[in-house]
Amino acid sequence: MIWQDIIANIYPAGRKVSGILLTHSRAVAEEALAIAHRRGLALSDEEIEDAAMLHDIGIIRTNAPGIGCYGAAPYMCHGVIGADMLRALGAPEKYARVAERHTGAGLLPEEIAAAHLPLPADRSYMPESVLERLICYADCFYSKGAYMGRKSLERVRASMAKFGPGVAERFEELHKEFGEE
Repeated sequence: MIWQDIIANIYPAGRKVSGILLTHSRAVAEEALAIAHRRGLALSDEEIEDAAMLHDIGIIRTNAPGIGCYGAAPYMCHGVIGADMLRALGAPEKYARVAERHTGAGLLPEEIAAAHLPLPADRSYMPESVLERLICYADCFYSKGAYMGRKSLERVRASMAKFGPGVAERFEELHKEFGEE
């Protein structure tokens, strides 16, 4: 497992953001592992745990004071920032891609441009591999705010609907792939 060393080198112990990152990422990991076992996915527990624990590594460089982040970048950029951080550290590309593509139910270049999101609109941020889609789906059920428990399916659907029909439809596709039958 590679996530412990990476997080320990970037997130000082005892800081608010460290506790939030670890709590959130552990919940996503447990959700993803449960889904993988239930669905018989051909992924190892280690790669699922590493991907889940590292998917939000970039939050520390964003401006999100509510969760103890005092960086310069908008929070929306945490996936791209995290992917860049993981690549610079020599982490496997599959984990960088999870970080880069886990936001919401994925983002298309035309959605980025139309919403004037602070992301490079020259690429797709759609989760492609099973690992990317799994972590993206599991992440939808947990936030890093005041309530860090598991959200209901109805609450997740309502949250996705706020971002438009495309995002809501993509979440439903993920739910068909990974949700409880």
